Amino acid sequence: MTVTVVTGTQWGDEGKGKIVDLLTEKTDVVCRYQGGNNAGHTIIVNGVKYDLHSIPSGILRENVISYIGNGVVLDPEQLIDEIRILKEKGVSITPEKLMISPKASIILEYHKVLDKCREQAKKDTKIGTTGRGIGPAYEDKVSRIGIRAGDLLNKELLQRKIKAALKEKNALMIHLYGAEPFDVDTLAEKYRSLGEELKTYILDSTFNFSDFIVGKRVLMEGAQGALLDIDHGTFPFVTSSNTVASYFPVGSGIPYNEGYSNIGLVKAYTTRVGEGPFPTEDFTSLGDSLRKEGGEFGTTTGRPRRCGWLDLVALKYVFKMSGFTSIALTKLDVLNSFEEIKVCTSYGKEGRVFRDFPCSIDDLKNIEPEYVTLPGWRSDVSKVRSYDELPDEAKDYIKFIEKELKTPVSIISVGPARDETIIRSEILLNKR
Repeated sequence: MTVTVVTGTQWGDEGKGKIVDLLTEKTDVVCRYQGGNNAGHTIIVNGVKYDLHSIPSGILRENVISYIGNGVVLDPEQLIDEIRILKEKGVSITPEKLMISPKASIILEYHKVLDKCREQAKKDTKIGTTGRGIGPAYEDKVSRIGIRAGDLLNKELLQRKIKAALKEKNALMIHLYGAEPFDVDTLAEKYRSLGEELKTYILDSTFNFSDFIVGKRVLMEGAQGALLDIDHGTFPFVTSSNTVASYFPVGSGIPYNEGYSNIGLVKAYTTRVGEGPFPTEDFTSLGDSLRKEGGEFGTTTGRPRRCGWLDLVALKYVFKMSGFTSIALTKLDVLNSFEEIKVCTSYGKEGRVFRDFPCSIDDLKNIEPEYVTLPGWRSDVSKVRSYDELPDEAKDYIKFIEKELKTPVSIISVGPARDETIIRSEILLNKR
């Protein structure tokens, strides 16, 4: 088998959906191995826009299998709706094309209600959660009281597990949040019914993904970005799963091998959704221009994204622990109209200079980015299809990133469509 890993290196929204979709042309299986439907990938094919939340991006290719791995938390209600919308757009979704690990954790209604109640109760200390129950579902997984996809197909087991979980959940609803408690029978019947709808997609409990992919070309699709990692991100303003590249063997159930291709997604500037530190956020009209030109509004929530300049301090931190073999640089075209482009190379605070990314939230407060300024290219690169045809200033910007991150750029996205891409095959195919 051959394995390629694609993960975000910033705070998510780096354009993973498009890059994964592009790479699936020569892929047999795409595996989503962590996160939930709080993530969103937007892909445009032949002028049609597809918004994916739980289903791997490989679903848009007829001969590609999309696999939802054990590291994912899955909302069956949302998944069924996503399948329906994609089918209405002409996408073929069959049990041969979409497969769900029986070990994937399930998001239930009480997870979503708890998520929203907790966020509302925080008032001035909100994390910026999407309220989709991701965190509470992962909590139940770690607490060993969670429901798995395979459990949806066992009526008695499902009833027993929901009843056990509601002892704690209903106490929280009533006594802490003043919310209505959940009824065991009603919930059990609802999720039994949802499980019945998904039955043909949920694999048998004896299924082994490692055996299944022998001899196949596999693409591992990460969600969110490394700076949202529960361990290595800007804690506590992070997601509830491990988003770094090295988590994919755990979230899918395959052995680790250093021979894998490992592509890090880098947006040509930086964005963030929700609360938390963002050293290079630009509050001026330039930040507004980045948002407008980049269409920076969340696929899942519709929220406007916070926008700013490329942060090499944060990126170097991510790259040191990720072992990327190449970079996919996305949204280069968004910088078309800028006379100058700023890149953060260090932080300053109270007379100190930080060249390494601080792991403490307190150290990131009131930090001042220190920039180098590069000339813009002031021309439209969206029609360019080879690296040599790019304006010299655009090539200089790419070379600067490669030098600072010590990693070559193999893919350059110059627009949202599949064909608006520059592939440097000699780099993409060269594994370390």
